[in-house]
Amino acid sequence: MQQTIADPRWAAIVERDTAADGTFYYSVQTTGVYCRPSCPARLARPEHVDFYPTPADAERAGFRPCKRCKPDQMGARRRVPAEIRFTFKPSSLGLILVAQSALGVCAVLLGDDHDMLVRDLQQRFPTATLVPADSSLASLVAARIEGSGREDELPLDMQGTAFQRTVWRALREIPRGTTQSYSDIARRIGRPNAVRAVAHACASNPLAVLVPCHRAVRRDGALAGYRWGIERKRALLERELRARS
Repeated sequence: MQQTIADPRWAAIVERDTAADGTFYYSVQTTGVYCRPSCPARLARPEHVDFYPTPADAERAGFRPCKRCKPDQMGARRRVPAEIRFTFKPSSLGLILVAQSALGVCAVLLGDDHDMLVRDLQQRFPTATLVPADSSLASLVAARIEGSGREDELPLDMQGTAFQRTVWRALREIPRGTTQSYSDIARRIGRPNAVRAVAHACASNPLAVLVPCHRAVRRDGALAGYRWGIERKRALLERELRARS
């Protein structure tokens, strides 16, 4: 429950934030339905809530669309990998889980517990078969975390909505060692009023470091929340700044 409450997507649900619509969907275990963030229905208990990138993911997990907010009538459906190979690698920022589909890296997750990271991966791709792989790919990602490695050396399979992918591509254009505000990113993608939605897309990013959502900050330059912990965000930015000096 605490993990859900700490997730920025939960705040969007509580606020019934229409700007977050299309950036993610959530299911309610007790009712068997899934909704868009702005759904006017009674607020679910956080321990009964799970998050999904698209309606297709929620439906594959066995949930049906809410009749009030009709979440299946918005957002494009995406191709879901049938098989995902994954591996782990320790780093100075904790444990790294790297997952790859046939098209490229589809997830880079940071944490401290093997089982929790695998559960996170399975929740993101509930219908995919997860297959352990060797650690060579994770070593390349670890090099990026430690401050080396090229920005474009790994092919990516960015699994998200069209809006999320637009934000993630914009994040990849931010030079190493620099930051941009959520407002700057929103203007750059031609959606100046979608600042909150940009922030939610950053929070939904499944590709830590490779899609550098840690380079997105508040308008005043302060560090905003980071899915994998604010201290990891600070450490990544400090390393990139030192490498650029």
